[in-house]
Amino acid sequence: MGYALRNPGKIPGYLKRAGRDRWLRLRYPDHVSYYRAVMKHDTASSPEAAVGSQTHDRWLALGKMQFDYLVSHGLQPGDRMLDIGCGNLRAGWRFIDYLDTGNYYGIDISPDILVAAQETLARQRLQDKLPHLTPVRDLTFTFLPDARFRVVHAHSVFSHSPLDVIDECLAHVGRILAADGWFDFTFDRTEGKEHHVLHEDFYYRTETLIALAERHGLKARFMDDWEKQPHGQSKIRVTHG
Repeated sequence: MGYALRNPGKIPGYLKRAGRDRWLRLRYPDHVSYYRAVMKHDTASSPEAAVGSQTHDRWLALGKMQFDYLVSHGLQPGDRMLDIGCGNLRAGWRFIDYLDTGNYYGIDISPDILVAAQETLARQRLQDKLPHLTPVRDLTFTFLPDARFRVVHAHSVFSHSPLDVIDECLAHVGRILAADGWFDFTFDRTEGKEHHVLHEDFYYRTETLIALAERHGLKARFMDDWEKQPHGQSKIRVTHG
């Protein structure tokens, strides 16, 4: 209520989202089906807005920021990369262009946003790079081989995921991660009580996610240099323990 009083202009949008949330939660009780329906609705209006970019310039800027960061940390063209929640290839098309042919794998729970990803791929004329774009229902990675990827990346995925989904990912990502590989994920960080807003936006403490990774035999560290980026989320890097 205090936030609403300080930000009255956001009340109509919140009420609209709250109504949609109640309707979708009744129809789709599990989170994956629920969020898939959210993405279907948002993608129909605007694929770029569906992945959190209100303008095309912002879509380009956020994608470039992700790309530049991973390249500065050692991503090489010969590396194989898994992009979890690849969306409509906001950053993915840059990775596809940079990596050797066939080295980019993008997965998403939303078939609708993957159709938009195909459109981005065609618009950028990157068909010859033969990226893998695959819809999934979970984050167990059962269809992928062991130690396949040097870089695994999840931008703005855990910020929309309940803790059991994050736990599922961390329980299985080590199997597909190369011995010298790393897994970067962003999250909405809070120093207070962990909470969610309308089952769409989830806020976690850093220590909660680091402890969860360590429970699965992984080493995790907070990426301080990411905090310098013009982005509201924080980042954790996971490697083999």
